[in-house]
Amino acid sequence: NLFTNGTFNPTQIDIINTDDNSNVEFSFIDENEFNVIQIGSIGWETEKVNILVKISGENIFNLFVDAERLDENCCSFTRYNQIRIDNSDYELDSEKGIYKIRVV
Repeated sequence: NLFTNGTFNPTQIDIINTDDNSNVEFSFIDENEFNVIQIGSIGWETEKVNILVKISGENIFNLFVDAERLDENCCSFTRYNQIRIDNSDYELDSEKGIYKIRVV
């Protein structure tokens, strides 16, 4: 884990919306050597999002999300039509819904 061993510092994370070059808000959760970058703004509306994640100025990966906000049977929810991670190897933990990004 590159955050736990000190290779990367969470304060050096930049997440950029590549469609308009704006910064994307995120949370860094660090518990028991389990480090998660959480982007909570995706999925609250129907949208296609293109994001670049950088650490220490280095491009780590690109994230594309096609999210569709739906309202059925008095319940609102998001259907993720596509989630794609480019330029990095990754593994999906389908039980937790967490993508583990591998950086070489």
